[in-house]
Amino acid sequence: MTIRVAVVGATGRMGRLVSRLIDESGDFELAAGISSKGELSEMLGADVVVDVSVPAASQKVVDFALEHGLKVLVGTSGWTGERLGALAARVGEDPAAGVIIVPNFSLGSVLAARFAAMAARYFDSIEVVEAHGATKIDSPSGTAIRTAELMAAEREGSGRGLVAAPHTDQRARGQQVAGIPVHSIRMQGIVAKQEVHFGADGEVLTLSHETLSPSAYEAGILLALRALPATRGLTVGLDGLLGLDEAADQGGAPASRGSR
Repeated sequence: MTIRVAVVGATGRMGRLVSRLIDESGDFELAAGISSKGELSEMLGADVVVDVSVPAASQKVVDFALEHGLKVLVGTSGWTGERLGALAARVGEDPAAGVIIVPNFSLGSVLAARFAAMAARYFDSIEVVEAHGATKIDSPSGTAIRTAELMAAEREGSGRGLVAAPHTDQRARGQQVAGIPVHSIRMQGIVAKQEVHFGADGEVLTLSHETLSPSAYEAGILLALRALPATRGLTVGLDGLLGLDEAADQGGAPASRGSR
């Protein structure tokens, strides 16, 4: 039996990619392709919803889906820790509800964020530099926010506290995300790139991931889509779907929220 999917943000770059993957798969069917400004009622009749709209619309998309008993996969930026906490509380009130929030569908990006979290306990000087194409309307990216929050959680869990981030009054030093400076670049010719710089006496460690083509997102999109019908609660990131949460439980790295 095929699963009927409504895609919100279907006219955008990611929406077109998701729609194509659905059309090419044997287990999904595109029930509706809705623009970011379209009528959300068009998603009714679908089995699940994929939101790849814009940050200003994403909350309304998720609210509408949950109100109508639809599970939703979110690939839209803007879901900070505070917003995720409120969403987790809401989803927790309904045992049948399920939401997956994915800051980045690239498997390499997910692993890079985990490696950064592992390194964060050993360095007190940390900064993130992330770059996307000129048309990306939000900054910092959801990936950078997720990475900073993972690193901050790892440091808190290990008793390290906040990183050394002097001159926070200077805007050029980056936006503080979970106490970590994040710098955003929006420039033509770039798909997506993130570097996390760790500094200590006599050495610098840099973890870098670059997306060269949107095809890097395909495996993660399909992985999350196939997990969505059985999802309960709130899941943040592909970490749990890749089995990284089990590794974190053994090694001490922070786990994602929710279940799958």
